[in-house]
Amino acid sequence: GWAGGYPEIVKENELFERYYRELGIVPAGEWGDFMAALREPLPATLRITGYRSHAKEILHCLKEKYFKELQDLEVDGQKVEMPQSLSWYPEELAWHTNLSRKILRKSPQLEKFHQFLVSETECGNISRQEAVSMIPPLLLNVNPHHKILDMCAAPGSKTAQLIEMLHADMNVPFPKGFVIANDVDNKRCYLLVHQAKRLNSPCIMVVNHDASSIPNLQIDVDGRKEVLFYDRILCDVPCSGDGTMRKNIDVWKKWTTQNSLQLHGLQLRIATRGVEQLAEGGRMVYSTCSLNPIENEAVIASLLDKSQGALELADVSSELPGLKRMPGITKWKVMLKDGQWFEEWKDVPSNRQTQIRPTMFPIKDEEKLKAMNLERCLRILPHHQNTGGFFVAVLIKKSPMPWNKRQPKVHQKLPQRTEEIEVTAANSDNGSECITEEPTLAENEESKKAQELQNSDTEQSKKEGVCGPPPSKKMKLFGFKEDPFVFLPEDDPLFLPIQKFYALDPSFPKMNLLTRTQEGKKRQLYMVSKELRNVLLNNSEKMKVINTGIKVWSRNSDGEQFGCAFRLAQEGIYTLYPFIHARIINVCIEDVKILLTQENPFLSKFSSETQKKVKDMAMGSIVLKYDPDPEKPDDLQCPIVLCGWQGKTSLRAFVPKNERLHYLRMMGVEVFKAKRKEEESESKTEEEVQHRLAQTEEGMDVEDKEHDLVMKMEAEIGEESSHSPVESSAMEVENKTEDLDQSSKNANSHVSQESKDTDTSNVKG
Repeated sequence: GWAGGYPEIVKENELFERYYRELGIVPAGEWGDFMAALREPLPATLRITGYRSHAKEILHCLKEKYFKELQDLEVDGQKVEMPQSLSWYPEELAWHTNLSRKILRKSPQLEKFHQFLVSETECGNISRQEAVSMIPPLLLNVNPHHKILDMCAAPGSKTAQLIEMLHADMNVPFPKGFVIANDVDNKRCYLLVHQAKRLNSPCIMVVNHDASSIPNLQIDVDGRKEVLFYDRILCDVPCSGDGTMRKNIDVWKKWTTQNSLQLHGLQLRIATRGVEQLAEGGRMVYSTCSLNPIENEAVIASLLDKSQGALELADVSSELPGLKRMPGITKWKVMLKDGQWFEEWKDVPSNRQTQIRPTMFPIKDEEKLKAMNLERCLRILPHHQNTGGFFVAVLIKKSPMPWNKRQPKVHQKLPQRTEEIEVTAANSDNGSECITEEPTLAENEESKKAQELQNSDTEQSKKEGVCGPPPSKKMKLFGFKEDPFVFLPEDDPLFLPIQKFYALDPSFPKMNLLTRTQEGKKRQLYMVSKELRNVLLNNSEKMKVINTGIKVWSRNSDGEQFGCAFRLAQEGIYTLYPFIHARIINVCIEDVKILLTQENPFLSKFSSETQKKVKDMAMGSIVLKYDPDPEKPDDLQCPIVLCGWQGKTSLRAFVPKNERLHYLRMMGVEVFKAKRKEEESESKTEEEVQHRLAQTEEGMDVEDKEHDLVMKMEAEIGEESSHSPVESSAMEVENKTEDLDQSSKNANSHVSQESKDTDTSNVKG
């Protein structure tokens, strides 16, 4: 308990009640229920990631094992209700329970269930995400070919949903679409990387920009430069977060209308920048975890007003059946933190006109207001379905924005001047109007010279396949200096032995391979989709990329004697597997269990079929493939692909610990005690691990610097972490002791993944 600790926060705020009662956002007769719901802790919710073939197996495991064990359980005198699926989330892939996060973490009876959640979250198979936070990606209607921008993406739960939607068909290793996930906060970008990495996708790029001035990107289309417009944009803006009171109880004492008044301008600028970058016919979802119309309807109304018919609100009333929602409102007032109300802009005294802006008020023209269809917005109230509070609006772009009429395509080869494509917003009495600034003749001449110089540098770096970091001093001042992304040259001698050793298909897109080092030995090889390669090569001078690509091979000095210096990496195996035609061993389910429960098992322990296949194969990195047998319905019914190593007398799997536990659970193996034993053995070898870490520090991968930052970030947002050893990236000679082998796993990891118990919130900033 917390006896003698912090005093409990009183869940009362007179100004909050007065403000929302007056605005009438809660239906008559429901105010008591609304306030009572806000004072209750938020139920824990989880989402099963839907893009893997394993999703159905996880759902089966949850329903048949873990949920059944919760039946008739009492915790602190409170009966544990059976988890329920969210009626509006497709295919029963989202669930909620009356267990709060605190009870889940602290209760001994729930330790097994909690451990399952933490471990599966770390593998990327489950996302601990607030129910209302799942709504915006669903309303985007994403298809695998869509180019998507997530403008304010950290901490990344919605980004993860978008990535899953791109990979709806697991037989397509490289969907044509991609997600560019942006956040203004450099530190939070690393948390975003950490979340996205769990999904092992070659179609995600994390960038670090101010969303309100995120640069226009260009892509090469048949040898021409064209401005990149996005098919889908998620605009989940920073907000006051008063819809999160059930989870962030600090909001009770800190809430004031001032928060909304200060954020309104930023929210409008971000949303404006979003619709500028949206393709015609594209869809943008604007969302906040606030109930306040100043942050919601006022922003949407202002955006619709200045779009002059280029935008319209989509009617999504038939989407997500089962979701209880309130329509958007058309009338509201503005209140200062001292309780003073204003109904119209003309009533605002001049000394208050910096705090209150004209765009915060409802549109006066009744006809115009009616044509906006503000009732098509969605407001989610906490007491309707035991959730947080939330607001969503879905916008469709019918034509270019009025200030961008000449915008559509850029046909010149030279990089576009930022002055030509950036729009500056200027506030006026009628709202926020946007003006396109035309460069003067003299400026044009100057810019041509500057462009020629810049272009020669850019073209040179492009020839070498080197991307970034951007030359701008301003960008280098904040956060880490990012290492460049270097694409493998067409004739790189590194690739030939890899291609030969794994008998890679001629269709393998080797041009999409990259490293993070320009000089010295290449230690890791990553892979991106060809669409992201296009974005990287054409925008390195204007874009600060934090991370992209999925690791597919790791350098392994022991492998050179067997014909290939690079071993397969588990995180990229599902992307690589379709292209590999050699060194594949099909294994039965009993073999998989041995591989996942024993550290370095002798070949004699495996089935005779496996032993025969291994006999004629050279030592080195291998693929271990399990295919389900439809005639044995009780066995695991989803395929598994594992990276392994074949030694002289043994066969082993190189799989991160949480992923091992995941597969074992799916096969019905009890792992709860096994995990305890592993933790004990880990503590025994801690000194050896530290010694090993010191020895291998110089050979650490370029992204290891992210590890400490992710650790700090998770501590800051109050999440519980448990260390999990991750996949080794250097093969140990067979005769080394098991303890040293275990320590090598900890030593050379790409990003040391920390297990999280998180209910990710979308309160930004």
